[in-house]
Amino acid sequence: MNLQLAVGPARAHGYHDVVTVYHAVSLFDEVTVAPAEHDSVSVTGEGADSVPADDSNLAVHAVAELLRAVGPGAKDSPGLAIRINKRIPVAAGLAGGTAIGVGRGERVTPALAAGTYHWVLAFATGGLSTAQVYAAWDRIRAPRGGPDGSAAAPVKPAGRARSGRTGTAAPPGSPALDNRLMAALRSGNPAKVGPLLANDLQQAALSLRPDLRRTLAAGMEHGALAAIVSGSGPTCAYLAKDARHAADLAVALAGAGVCRTVVHVLGPVPGASVTGIAPAPM
Repeated sequence: MNLQLAVGPARAHGYHDVVTVYHAVSLFDEVTVAPAEHDSVSVTGEGADSVPADDSNLAVHAVAELLRAVGPGAKDSPGLAIRINKRIPVAAGLAGGTAIGVGRGERVTPALAAGTYHWVLAFATGGLSTAQVYAAWDRIRAPRGGPDGSAAAPVKPAGRARSGRTGTAAPPGSPALDNRLMAALRSGNPAKVGPLLANDLQQAALSLRPDLRRTLAAGMEHGALAAIVSGSGPTCAYLAKDARHAADLAVALAGAGVCRTVVHVLGPVPGASVTGIAPAPM
């Protein structure tokens, strides 16, 4: 999920420069790759029906790139069986490891975070297209500046999320890291982190999914330290005081009827990892 997502104007290549603080939480997909007689992909779990099980699957792309990089003799079986057990909803605005991302979010450096933070995630029905959310952000921003929004003032997200930043000097409209948020993360105090959560895309996501306003409000009504749309949405994230508060908040949100389902997760946690190597067939 994103604790900060600051977005700059669109560049000539069509993408936006961003500064984001990724935060890895204890919600993950499990991918198993094993030798097999022929190539295959199977997907189970959360949103499995909307995940392709053919050559367009990203796991298949990753395997192909790895085999090309290693070269001939990279595998000792005719094919590979890829099994994906999904726990993260599709197109939900959830990704990362605990780090700072710049550029298009792909240039990543580790970030320090002390303590354990308890989060409640509210999953919506359906997803949101990242491209459509960015397009909505451009439309919202453009009237406040030039046609490309280059001179626009930062959009202040709704609710408790704020877009004030204190990073180093940059050209007008350029995104900057909020050093106050990074200091708060190092303190291990969720009460300090909550008011500094910020997402420049939140207003755009809400314009496409107005129902999320009620979802965010429900969390605040039940005592969340902060409520924010994660990334391009539509997942809403709530910061709790502790484990018991998170459990109570999850129950309250589930009963409020403002989302499809809720989960209680912890962060930060390690990012992607290899947990074992499947044996080759005999």
